[in-house]
Amino acid sequence: MTPLTDEALNELIPRLRRFAYSLTRDLDSADDLVQASLEKALSAWQQRHAEKDLRAWLFTILYRQFLDFQRRQSRRNALLALFGASPANGDEYEEVSPGADTVFESQQQLAAFSHLPHEQRALLLLVAVEGLSYDAISRQLGIPLGTVMSRISRARAAFKQLTQNQPAPGHARKPSLRVLKND
Repeated sequence: MTPLTDEALNELIPRLRRFAYSLTRDLDSADDLVQASLEKALSAWQQRHAEKDLRAWLFTILYRQFLDFQRRQSRRNALLALFGASPANGDEYEEVSPGADTVFESQQQLAAFSHLPHEQRALLLLVAVEGLSYDAISRQLGIPLGTVMSRISRARAAFKQLTQNQPAPGHARKPSLRVLKND
C-alpha cells in the first residue's frame, strides 16, 4: 500500500496526466481532469480502503471522472441541439435559428412536461438530465429501488401520453377559408 504523501502524488501526477491526455486528446482538458480527480481523491481519502493501491485508486477516480464528464457533455450537446445550437468545430457552438416546427414541438413538450406531477418531473429530471442511476436515486431519496423504477415507468408513460395527444407540427387541422366572390 502506498501512503498519500507529496512524494507519492508527485510521482503519480505525470502518469495521471499521460492517462488523462490519452482519454481527452487535449492538454488543457487533461490537466483539468487530473485536478478534478485529485480534488475528489483528497476529499474521499478517509473513505479509501487502506489495502488498495494508491496508483490504481487514483487511476480509477480519474477514469470515472472522465466518464462522468463525457455523460454530462453528451447531455449538454443534446440539450443544445434541442434548443437550436449546433457544433461549429469541436466543442464550440454557434447559434442557429431553430425552425418553427422545432420551436413548436419544444414548447409543446415543455408544456406537457410541466403538467406532470412534481414527483414524476423530479424523477425524470434526475434520470434524464442528471444521469443518475435508479439505484443512486433510490439510495439518495431513501425510496425502495422497485418503487423508483415503478414511478419512473409511470412518469415516462404519462409524458408519452401527454406528448402523443399533442398535434404534430404541420399536421394540425387548419381552419378552412371561404373564398368570397366580389359581385
